[in-house]
Amino acid sequence: MGLVNNTDGLVPAQKQVILKDNYMSFTDGTRDFAQQYLPELYEAEVERYGNRTLQGFLRMVGAEMPMTSDQVVWSEQNRLHVAYDNVEFDAVTAGDSDLIITLPAGNTRVAIRKNQTIVVSNGLTTAKCLVVNDLMDSTGTTLKVRPYGAADLTSYFTAGDTGLKIFVYGSEFGKGTDGMVGAIQPDFKQFDNKPIIIKDKFEVSGSDASQIGWVEVATEDGTSGYLWYLKAESETRLRFEDYLEMSMVEAEKKAAASTIDAKLGGSEGLFAAIEDRGNIYNDFAGAAAPGSGALGDFDVILKQLDKEGAIEENMLFLSRATALDFDDMIAAQAGGGYASTANASYGLFNNEEEMALNFGFSGFRRGSYDFYKTDWKYLNDASTRGLTADIDGVMIPAGTSTVYDQVLGQNIRRPFLHVRYRASETDDRRMKSWITGSVGGAYTSSLDAMEVHFLSERCLCVQGANNFVLFKSTI
Repeated sequence: MGLVNNTDGLVPAQKQVILKDNYMSFTDGTRDFAQQYLPELYEAEVERYGNRTLQGFLRMVGAEMPMTSDQVVWSEQNRLHVAYDNVEFDAVTAGDSDLIITLPAGNTRVAIRKNQTIVVSNGLTTAKCLVVNDLMDSTGTTLKVRPYGAADLTSYFTAGDTGLKIFVYGSEFGKGTDGMVGAIQPDFKQFDNKPIIIKDKFEVSGSDASQIGWVEVATEDGTSGYLWYLKAESETRLRFEDYLEMSMVEAEKKAAASTIDAKLGGSEGLFAAIEDRGNIYNDFAGAAAPGSGALGDFDVILKQLDKEGAIEENMLFLSRATALDFDDMIAAQAGGGYASTANASYGLFNNEEEMALNFGFSGFRRGSYDFYKTDWKYLNDASTRGLTADIDGVMIPAGTSTVYDQVLGQNIRRPFLHVRYRASETDDRRMKSWITGSVGGAYTSSLDAMEVHFLSERCLCVQGANNFVLFKSTI
């Protein structure tokens, strides 16, 4: 039988031109001859989103420390002085004014003793009173007092008034009398958090790992080359490292009503801790005019800081819009010219005339507090919190806090914000990675692929959350 030739072959042309039947297309599989001319190739990728990583926030404001347990527990001090709000002026009985105290959750006794002196106030009117009964050893909540300036409290308030506030400022005893009856034992609040296990994986087959492309890849960690799987593995690693920080910011403990698997309990992240135990300011400069109008909003925050720990130095990590609100607020204070008394005392840099050319501020001083301001990329990135509009920024106190460590049994100093990760002599789970399969130098299984595994086990400790402020939007 003769040879049957069904191939197309190449047909020589009489002219030196490119024709469909005398030149092979490099997209021969699709016969797309629109690609017959070789394009001018830019081999390097264009980094159109700049540096895409988000990590670095926790490294700036805290620290990372190992731990060996499934739980981290710490205790924080309560306030030193005794005070109550939500107090009702009930009535006057036998010359004594009766104050009914609503105890905070978890409290069973009123910590005010006989012969102590207290201030009773509705915010504008105050009365100084002597306590004439002792509630330390009882579960009663009716405090009997006698004002110094009148026969009873009806001269100051109306029987039935609610929302009064009281605090102890001292005591008074007569000559030759016994001392104070009862003693106040200090109490503390205990907090805990549990680490979560975070995992990810990259996989590439042996065939794809040996295939060279024409695009020169490059990533934020310096990985480069013409092997595409190098880029994929590098980006998986960078993405996982971002997840480590994002999880510490966004994590939330599982509620009792949650249907999540019983083996998973979640963890308390930064936002959850501030919303539960810190301060929230809604719509900063939202209802005010830009610039000086925001100063009133900010002063409200300062007054709250006075009531809390009054940490002198604080860091502001803000979205772009809120950062501009702060810039406008500070710049508006210099509206009267350099010699004007309306100028702000910025404090953290030389306040010169040329500074008017700089419309951004990295720090400022207001009252007795210093503030350092920076943009937080996590709140601006279109693939993370830049998608939402509810979080505008956070205010974090600088320095360290002193707390009682239940495991060590002693007072320790820690940054207000720090990460605890599981580690021991056997296994360090801060950031683990390992390779399995039969490609890329691994010979652990018959799988014709390389699998790169990533794992970390960690949690965030937010200590002294009453000094933190979360900026949120509701409009």
